[in-house]
Amino acid sequence: MVREPIRVPSLTADEALKLHHEALVIDAQQPPATSGFLFNDTMRVALADMYAAGYTSPEAHQQLLRIAANEIQTSSAAADEYMSTWDESGITIGAGTYAAGNRAEIAFEETVTQMAQARSIIDASDGRLSLIRNASDIENVYQDGTHGLIMDLQDTLPFGTDLDRIDMFHSLGLRQVQLTYNLRNLVGDGCTESNPSGVSYFGRTVIERLNALKMIVDVSHCSEPVGWDAMTYSEAPVIVSHSNAKALTYHDRAKTDELAAAIANQGGFFGVAVVPGFLTDESFVATLEQFVDHVVHLVNVMGIDHVGVGNDKCGTGPQTGTLIEFPEGMLEDRFGTFDWSGFRPEHRVHGEYRMEDYETVRDWPNITVKLAARGFNEEEIRKLLGLNYLRVFREIVG
Repeated sequence: MVREPIRVPSLTADEALKLHHEALVIDAQQPPATSGFLFNDTMRVALADMYAAGYTSPEAHQQLLRIAANEIQTSSAAADEYMSTWDESGITIGAGTYAAGNRAEIAFEETVTQMAQARSIIDASDGRLSLIRNASDIENVYQDGTHGLIMDLQDTLPFGTDLDRIDMFHSLGLRQVQLTYNLRNLVGDGCTESNPSGVSYFGRTVIERLNALKMIVDVSHCSEPVGWDAMTYSEAPVIVSHSNAKALTYHDRAKTDELAAAIANQGGFFGVAVVPGFLTDESFVATLEQFVDHVVHLVNVMGIDHVGVGNDKCGTGPQTGTLIEFPEGMLEDRFGTFDWSGFRPEHRVHGEYRMEDYETVRDWPNITVKLAARGFNEEEIRKLLGLNYLRVFREIVG
C-alpha cells in the first residue's frame, strides 16, 4: 500500500475544474449543509436587529435557522440562492450535521428541530435536493444532476439513555453517527477529554443497534481508545468522516497512522478535513497544499481506496462556520459558562486561524485542482472525491 509522494501534475487547472463538476463529489462532513448555506438580505436585517437587542451569536443562530428555512420555503429567490451554494461548490452529496457538542439537556429537542428544518428545506427545493437513505439514492441524484443530503450526528447525546431513539432517528433519515464529540458521553470519551478511555458497556449496545439498523459508525472526534474499541465491537466497517493525520500535524483531533491503517484493513474510510488549525501548528494560515499533504500521507498509509474528503469547512475563519456573517463583537456566550464544545486554546480553532486558498464552501473546486496538481490521475481523483465513500456507504447502509 506504500506509494511515493506524487509531484507531476496530471491535469491542468481547467481540466481539473471540468472533472470536478462532472464527478460524483461526496463531502463526508459538511455540517451546515442545511443550516449555513444561506445568508440573504432578510437574514441580514434580522441579525442586525438581534445584535442591537443584545443577542449572543448562538441565540441569533437559532433564530436565523428558522428564518432561513422559512425563506427557502416561501421565496423562490431565497431557494435559488441556497441551491447556488451547492451548485458552485460542486458537491453532489453532503453529510449535514444535526448534533454537535450539544448540552445533554437540550440535545434531543435541538436535533429533532434541526432535522425537521432540513426536511422542510428538502421539500421546498423542487427536487433539487434529496434526502439520501441508501446508495441507490446517491446514484440517482448523480445521474439526475441534482444534490443529496446525508443526515448525520456528531454526538450520541440526542439518544440519551433510550436506545429506541436510534430507531426513531433512523426513520427520520439519520444514516451516519459519530459516537462522541470532543468530551465524554455515555458511549465513551472524546478526543479532548482528560485521561480518555474507550467505549462503555452502554456504548457497545449503541454500536450493536447502529449495526442492526445499517447505520455508519463514525469515530472522527472520538478518543483513540474509542476508535479501537469501535472496530472491535462493530460488525461493519468504521469510518473517520473528517480528521487529519497526527503524524503530520499533532492535534488531539487527528488520528494516528496505526488507527488509520486498521480502519483501512477493516474496509473503512477516512475523510480529510480542511480546518486550518488541524493542518498546521506553525502558522495562523494554512493552505490546500497542506491539506493535500495529509491526503498523500493517508493514501500512503491506507491505500487509494480508503481516503476521501470530509471538508468540515463552510465559512471563513478558524472553524467550520457558516456563510452567516456575525457582527464583530457579538457575544459568543452570555455568562462565560463551561465550553461544551470541548475545544481549548491549544486546539487552534479560535482566533486568527484561516485558510489562504479556501474562503468558503463555494471554493470546494480548489480541492480538486490541488489534487490534480499533485499528480493524482483522473481515476484516483474520482475515488478521492466520492467513489470511495460511495463504496463504504453501499456496504454499510445498502
